[in-house]
Amino acid sequence: MRRWLLDLLVCPHCVGEQALTLAVDWAMDDEIIDGSLECPHCRAKWPVRDGVPRFVGAAQDYCGNFGFQWQHWKGLQIDRLSGHCLSETRFLADSGWEPEWIRDKLILDCGCGAGRFTDIAAKHGARVVSVDLSAAVNACRDNTMVWDGRVQPIQASLFDLPLRKDAFDGIFCMGVIQHTPDPERLMRTLPAQMKPGGRLAYNFYEADFWPKLQVVKYTLRLITPHLPTDWTLALCRGLVAGLFPLSRALSGIRKVRIINHFLPICSSHDASLSRDQQYAWTLLDTFDWYGPRHEIRQKHTDVAALLQQCGLRNIHSRPGLAVAEKPQSDQG
Repeated sequence: MRRWLLDLLVCPHCVGEQALTLAVDWAMDDEIIDGSLECPHCRAKWPVRDGVPRFVGAAQDYCGNFGFQWQHWKGLQIDRLSGHCLSETRFLADSGWEPEWIRDKLILDCGCGAGRFTDIAAKHGARVVSVDLSAAVNACRDNTMVWDGRVQPIQASLFDLPLRKDAFDGIFCMGVIQHTPDPERLMRTLPAQMKPGGRLAYNFYEADFWPKLQVVKYTLRLITPHLPTDWTLALCRGLVAGLFPLSRALSGIRKVRIINHFLPICSSHDASLSRDQQYAWTLLDTFDWYGPRHEIRQKHTDVAALLQQCGLRNIHSRPGLAVAEKPQSDQG
């Protein structure tokens, strides 16, 4: 844990913003490797283990599949490690943030996974606090060590963030909202973490007609969230092994590639990826379809209305995406 994080940490249980005290068991230079954090008011205590503050226990982790997923495919979607720029392209396009704006900002990544988008924000000069409920934070830590202490993963619930309000210049939550038990509550909670003038980006599954057409996928999803992780992975391996050659062939034929949307695998055939990378991405994304306990879709117009109710401005939305800004304090 980087020492600069301590100024941002507060007790997630106490009313008000109660600062935490730090006990260090093992440190290297500016990083606390092992230790503990304690609230002097309620006496709640949390470990710092392997450089990551841990504010959740196993009973609170409803998304253990993601912990497995992002440690199993730890570097696959990290541009810097895989020789592509897909994550950077998506991050900049979805957030609408200019690289020049990102530099020197304090950014909150909500649901960081293996650090796919954290890595891009850090690349462009931001200091990033990366939060995930699952053990995926370990993969994020490993993937982002190169950024000279500007990235700090935290294992915590997005519904009970141990972080000061009005602290962050930018917040993004990409590919996560639909997998939480209460998306509306989450989307209402996060804007409070932004400074006046801060920017927000939400990416989510759009509530549209596609689920009605993906009959096999949603029939399987009646079962797969309740299976052991290794069973779900075995199912996904079988589906991808059988259907990837077909989906890859169809992807090259313009008039029939839409058929891929009806297959029970999440095909990934970007031309910048090798065949082996396409196969790995397809397996990863297919597991990402079938593993999560929750898949709760949103209409982008409803998300935009919600952000307006939260007092945000400059709101723009399109299917699967909403961005907004928090007004400057003198704008009310």
